[in-house]
Amino acid sequence: MSKITTELLLERAVPRSTRLRKIETLNLSKLQLKTGDLDPRLFSRLRHLQKLDLSDNLLDKFPNSLTLPDLRVLNCNNNKLEDVTALKQFPLLEELTYENNVYLTLNDDYKVMFLLQNLRLLNGKDITKLANHVRRVNSRKLTSKVTAHWEKFFRDQLPEKYTAEQVKSIKKKFLKSVQTNVVYGPSSLSEFTRWRVKMIAEELLACSLGLDLSTDPESEEMMDENEEESTESPREAAEDVDQVGDFSSYVTVTPSKRKRNHSKPGSGNKRSKTQANTEEEAEDVSAEPLHFLQCHSKGNSREDFKTQLWSCVFEPLLDCGARKDPIVSSSRTVATCGGESVCLIDCETGTVLKKYKVATEEFFSVAWTTLTMVISDSRKKSHNILAAAGRRGIVKLIHVAADFCYGEIKAHKKPIATVCFSPTQETHLFTASYDKRIALWDIGIPDCDYNFKASQLLVLEALSIPLRIALVPTCPDQYLLAGCEGGCFAWNIKLDKEQKSRPFEAIFQFPGEDGGMTTSHRVDGLAFLNDDVVVSKSSKPGCIYLWSWSRSFDTKGKGCQRTITAVILAELEWSPTDLSYLTLSTCPAKDYVFCGDEKGSVWMYNLSNYTTAWTSAKGKRSDRRIPPTQILKWPELRDNGEQLTEVLVNNVVSDPTFTYLVVLTSVNITAIWKKS
Repeated sequence: MSKITTELLLERAVPRSTRLRKIETLNLSKLQLKTGDLDPRLFSRLRHLQKLDLSDNLLDKFPNSLTLPDLRVLNCNNNKLEDVTALKQFPLLEELTYENNVYLTLNDDYKVMFLLQNLRLLNGKDITKLANHVRRVNSRKLTSKVTAHWEKFFRDQLPEKYTAEQVKSIKKKFLKSVQTNVVYGPSSLSEFTRWRVKMIAEELLACSLGLDLSTDPESEEMMDENEEESTESPREAAEDVDQVGDFSSYVTVTPSKRKRNHSKPGSGNKRSKTQANTEEEAEDVSAEPLHFLQCHSKGNSREDFKTQLWSCVFEPLLDCGARKDPIVSSSRTVATCGGESVCLIDCETGTVLKKYKVATEEFFSVAWTTLTMVISDSRKKSHNILAAAGRRGIVKLIHVAADFCYGEIKAHKKPIATVCFSPTQETHLFTASYDKRIALWDIGIPDCDYNFKASQLLVLEALSIPLRIALVPTCPDQYLLAGCEGGCFAWNIKLDKEQKSRPFEAIFQFPGEDGGMTTSHRVDGLAFLNDDVVVSKSSKPGCIYLWSWSRSFDTKGKGCQRTITAVILAELEWSPTDLSYLTLSTCPAKDYVFCGDEKGSVWMYNLSNYTTAWTSAKGKRSDRRIPPTQILKWPELRDNGEQLTEVLVNNVVSDPTFTYLVVLTSVNITAIWKKS
């Protein structure tokens, strides 16, 4: 039931009223209102409303049909608004405030200045002069650029007599090309510019060719199964336009053909006979390539196919109500890192939402946490914070919604290989470094001026460089696992102990290539599939182990530096390559394991038929290697006519619901697949 009733509206009117149509000023602040509470049928009766206060609520957007024809003043401070375009339904609006909506940026300011022709005050500032520039000068410049792009690259592609299909194809290619290549103004306004460019381009097509302005429901970047890519090179189309700014410069590299992927396990390699039995399973898993992005280029160079991409992690949803439930605690936004930059990407649209650069850095790892921060008026609010680290041994702390890197921690004197936050202590960050140490930091909580204090809580001493770290799900405040250059180790990280610097508590031994057991091997992949099953990849070619934490490690055992035999549950069949640092990941909610290979392919293992047996106390090891459920083959990508070859998949990560699969490569390409 909606929180807003006729009685409430009459009571909150200023002054109180007896009829809705007589209300001119209405205060609906501090009512915990959500978007669904704004009933258009009820609001349509407020025909003479001129001032509306919706501050200090939980609104994430406006319904499109509130029908307030006389609204002049609107206060939306301290909400969760993500979009402002619905405000165009209030054409008489003169004063608008939406401060402390952390998802809104400078781009949104420019959008409302364009959409609301009568707007004079925005967040308390007179914007009359700037708004006139946005509506006139900016629009004139962009219209000129869009028209020139059409005339130069697309007008002659239409024959004198054209079919509806030809028109549709040209429209699709033009809208994609013009948004990529027409730029104007500072890079911080790139989102606004793309928004206006698309609007102007659609108007141009409608006027020139009488084309329908409606957009296809599917992503404009997606192609039909056998659709050939445009012969136009993005580089050619960009010759006559300005250079793209740092914030938004990225290239979309498109496969020459895109087909529904039903790759059979083992294709192209000699594998065990058991792979034939998984063919039916493979048909159940289909994934479409959505986007191929080149957004980490050094110096924004379109020629950069050498920058290595290393780490990606999906952003958690704010106020999801259950952070521990992975199904409801992740968005479709992913943070990726490689080279000198960290990018935030919308997986559905392929849009690079934000980009952070440090010219002297090479980023190796990123991790998210959600901090409850104090904002104005001593109120508390949750914000997502991104930690990024790499070659310089420094952790950068980024308040993403505010577009602000508010601090750094000089964590190590040597490069940081990986970072991760504690799932139970929001300010606790682990950093694993080439100095053969893993440090635990309390990053603190920044105040409203972004002052913060970080402190080191613990140092874990390793015998070799730690490459991957994982907190034990059943006791994340007590034990940490690390895959290192010289083996797999466990540490007691409980903070009630006085010892600040600690040696490892256990080292795990696994089957060696000679048939015996060994502790000495490089572990470059490590993750938990569920509360007990560990997935690790060692230097033994073609093998990924699944083993039981609880049956291997006795938490009541005494003494440090024990050698423990890992209780193997199964082996996964993988590439025979001896290349290192092609890491793995898991999707616990769906019982999936993912690992890329040296040929650009992604090996996917659906282990839901095995996990129940493994959780049994008497669960036995699988007798044979488990083949992949499916192998996603790297598509044929071309840049300026040349095929991209020798693609290594350094990392592959799915969101918790296994809707999107993000693949990071050695050739500066981020590939995004979507499960059908």
